[in-house]
Amino acid sequence: MSIATEPGTRTGGQTEQQDLTVSDVPWVVIVWNDPVNLMSYVSYVFQSHFGYSAAKAHRLMLEVHEQGRSVVASGSREEAERHVQALHTYGLWATFRRADES
Repeated sequence: MSIATEPGTRTGGQTEQQDLTVSDVPWVVIVWNDPVNLMSYVSYVFQSHFGYSAAKAHRLMLEVHEQGRSVVASGSREEAERHVQALHTYGLWATFRRADES
């Protein structure tokens, strides 16, 4: 965890800007295309779980279908883990990773 300091002050040879913690980096939730779930069901899940509008859920579902995957949410690692676990209970293929990873 990071120690709070004045901006630009030195702590142990590092400036505050260099003293980022893992929790400072957002995590993303990725839903992957699969041969099982109907497109309408995937849209339904996005609306039900995330509370997305029908238009946003449809756009994300098309991205999954056409590009093979879509980033559907971002946040802390704990939030991403909860989303992935919930999406698995709906039967969707989902993973999470740090937003700064390729």
